[in-house]
Amino acid sequence: MAVASPAPIGILTRMRLLFNAARRLHEREKSRIRGEIAQVPGLMALLMKPRNGQKWTRAERAELRSQLRRLSRLGLYLATAALPGTSLTLPLLAWWLDRRQRRREGDPSSSMTS
Repeated sequence: MAVASPAPIGILTRMRLLFNAARRLHEREKSRIRGEIAQVPGLMALLMKPRNGQKWTRAERAELRSQLRRLSRLGLYLATAALPGTSLTLPLLAWWLDRRQRRREGDPSSSMTS
């Protein structure tokens, strides 16, 4: 007995699937960014302590390191998400980062324009 093959997926169905996947990705990343930013309350007060003549305790230094590391992971992502036209400039950013990586590894083909 022959097994019937599934019906071919039309272009509209594919576009709908792609759109839904992009929307889920956007929602997931938005939740991640909100979660990271929610960890930041009190950061300004902590940063201003030395300016106000106070010293950081060891616990405050550890907290400060933790918060700044957390924010640094979002830096490039937030920059590419916030700038207008990033969907057009993202391939350029990927090329630039790859070029920097090759330069570190000593690849002579990385200096095409340098």
